[in-house]
Amino acid sequence: MEKPLKGAHEKSLLIDQHSLKSQLRFLTCGSVDDGKSTLIGRLLFDAKVLTHDQLESLRANSGGFASNPAKLDFSLLLDGLSAEREQGITIDVAYRFFTTVRRSFIVADCPGHEQYTRNMVTGASNCELAILLVDATKGILPQTRRHSLIASKLGIRNIVLAVNKMDLANWDQERFDSIVNDFDQFSVGLGFTEVTAIPLSGLLGANVVDRSQRMPWYQGPCLLEYLETVPSVDHETMDTPLRIIVQGSVINSLGRGDTYHRAITGFVAAGTATIGAAVRIMPSGRTTSISEILMPSDADNGVQVGRAITFTLAQETDCGRGSLVCAQSSAPQMADAFVADLVWMSEDPLLIGQRFWLKIGANTTVATVIAINHRLDINTGKLCQAESLELNGLGEVVIETTKPFAFEAYANNKALGGFVLVDRLSHATVAAGMIDRSTNIASENLHWQFTEIDAEARADLKGQFPLVVWLTGLSGAGKSTIANLAEKRLFELGYHTYLLEGDNLRYGLNRDLAFSPEDRRENIRRAGEVARLMTDAGLIVIAAFISPFLADRAAIRQMMPTGRFLEVHVHVSLEEAERRDPKGLYRKARSGKLKGFTGIDSPYEPAVAPEMYIDTQALSAAEAADQIVAEILALQARQNSPTIPKTSSTDTP
Repeated sequence: MEKPLKGAHEKSLLIDQHSLKSQLRFLTCGSVDDGKSTLIGRLLFDAKVLTHDQLESLRANSGGFASNPAKLDFSLLLDGLSAEREQGITIDVAYRFFTTVRRSFIVADCPGHEQYTRNMVTGASNCELAILLVDATKGILPQTRRHSLIASKLGIRNIVLAVNKMDLANWDQERFDSIVNDFDQFSVGLGFTEVTAIPLSGLLGANVVDRSQRMPWYQGPCLLEYLETVPSVDHETMDTPLRIIVQGSVINSLGRGDTYHRAITGFVAAGTATIGAAVRIMPSGRTTSISEILMPSDADNGVQVGRAITFTLAQETDCGRGSLVCAQSSAPQMADAFVADLVWMSEDPLLIGQRFWLKIGANTTVATVIAINHRLDINTGKLCQAESLELNGLGEVVIETTKPFAFEAYANNKALGGFVLVDRLSHATVAAGMIDRSTNIASENLHWQFTEIDAEARADLKGQFPLVVWLTGLSGAGKSTIANLAEKRLFELGYHTYLLEGDNLRYGLNRDLAFSPEDRRENIRRAGEVARLMTDAGLIVIAAFISPFLADRAAIRQMMPTGRFLEVHVHVSLEEAERRDPKGLYRKARSGKLKGFTGIDSPYEPAVAPEMYIDTQALSAAEAADQIVAEILALQARQNSPTIPKTSSTDTP
């Protein structure tokens, strides 16, 4: 009986030893045909980490060679797509896991062709070290530079400059030194902490696992030795303030005390989560503490960065998907406009003014690229002016979002600073971005202040369901007249309302804005922010603005919690609007005295699917107001006034 017990004990020890190993995530990159797949294949072969089946498959696919490693095609171990095998290139990112006595590894073998640069971005996003291959016979190439720049932007600080195919360069030290010198000159300013140059031959295994006698002039480590000993950055963020990205909805879960709790699922993006830790919930700003950690089961000493977590809070509070649980004494910034580095990955160029879904952590919001500060020239490393970004282009952009969210600079926290842009029609990922800073210079000293009286309490006190009724249409359609009548009738019925009118706002809050397209967008953005604050106060807001652009009205909708935005298209034909011309603006526009007037020399974009459509050529202003009031009253009834729905502030589109 002792033998099996001893064997089980030894197996348990092996498992424990394996779990204690540090893990290194690295990628191979560089230009096409530099030998990335062959190098990693040779590394796996010489490190003796391949299974018997993998060895047999390798030998069979290499023509049956069993004893001569130089005749084995090691790239077959990573080039898994049939198209890759047929063309002899890497197209997709190939991931491999392997372990040695000293460490476990996850390697991402990335494609070298320029057209697949987007795949390299995917592979590099979770890596902490890059093996940058250079063909000793070709030297530094444009794709070498491109991959170096992307690795730098993605926060990779350790680089192995693997000068491959030294056998084809006659093991020449001068050639190796020349390439290292060229790279050193190019990489100045890229922020690499350490660049370790290793001369090797992936095909022959020289300096891969075993030191080669053919290059006695090289006294550094072989590749595997370096990978096993380089410090890992896994725990760099362990001692930083706690950040938990909430990923799951609030659920009922049976806790350790056999009682049901409202449990929250998430991912520890920084710091260590411990029972009793004082935390702040973003974006609401509420403060509480972690009362229990349900998973993982070994969380008595805390849950460290990089692990999933299920936990409960001491007080019941809104903490849904997209929220951020952070250290109470150190909250991150909140912003809705920021500067970011962008890698453009679409065949269609990026243009200023385009709108996308922006996904960061568990948050999704609408974002607009409002400026391209510069693009990065791959060959020279210089910054150039740009009106667009082409496929695989790198540049610095300014992005605005329709709602603020908590973030940190990508250099400090990848999970809270890295994002992707998604095309709103095709749902294709078109860019990867890294936040550098907020556009608000003072944002580092600003923190969202939680207030004890929230929107729900204010609405309950007024006994109504707050919402924004947004009237849009051409000048002369009757928006302001209808809005005034509708507010008067709601007021008479005892509702708490406020009327926002375009001209009135321009007398005060927006008096600094002109009528350029940029100023008109800012005019509507400010009006939307005011409307949002008024609904937070529990009011029914009736807003009358031409607001000619679909995107601007969509942005206002995104500011509001679900169900609290009612778009009303007040329609009139251009001919009828000109006939009415209550302010004489059409006459000025036709005579050239008023530039950029909607309907004349600036477009009006009709609503695609408004909640209401009012034709003021068929209805009087009073009849139109009656229809709007009836719809508002129906909404109040559906919401079972005075109780408003528990609409999360973290709603995503």
